[in-house]
Amino acid sequence: MKITLDLHVHSVYSRDSINTIDTITRRIKEAGFHGYALADHDTIGGLPEALEKKGDLVVVPALEVTARGAHVLALDPNETIPIGLGVAETVEKIHEQGATAVLAHPYGIPRSWVSINDTRNADIDAVEVANSAQIPYGYICSLNRRLAEELDLPATGGSDSHIPDTIGRAYTIVDTPSTELCDVIDSIRKGMTEAGGSGISLYERYKKLLKIG
Repeated sequence: MKITLDLHVHSVYSRDSINTIDTITRRIKEAGFHGYALADHDTIGGLPEALEKKGDLVVVPALEVTARGAHVLALDPNETIPIGLGVAETVEKIHEQGATAVLAHPYGIPRSWVSINDTRNADIDAVEVANSAQIPYGYICSLNRRLAEELDLPATGGSDSHIPDTIGRAYTIVDTPSTELCDVIDSIRKGMTEAGGSGISLYERYKKLLKIG
């Protein structure tokens, strides 16, 4: 079965998002998606609420780790990861928990611009190819996809949404035997994925700054 997930959503538990869990749930359902990954910055504080309110949605517990020169998504983490570590060490810490490491917006200026050598030396499980917050969206997507191909890693997509308007803007289609979390993550690791979506508009960027700033 194929399911559509936004694998990178932020909530009010992040320092720079206004998305409540209720809003995320509503917007994901309105988009016709099967679920999402709650990936707040360096905190897993929102995961209990997200799982409590998921209903029939697939909620992938996640965490966006601020590494040195990059951000890494941990899928199904048990605890937070120290910030400011190198990419390889960050991935190692993620794997020690049995979690899955996805390199987020590799060329997401100004947040990150990864070194190909750093990524080769890290045991990354997948690369976020589609991220709605990247600019220019199409060009950066092509760079991300090239990196995923060079590393021979699966591609994922997520909105990186911080405001309700952009939830679901980018997504991952996962071909999975079931909607059980273990099957979904295993399918991502095996590369049974398609990443797609579109970028956010200048107006939405401005709106985000107004609402969060």
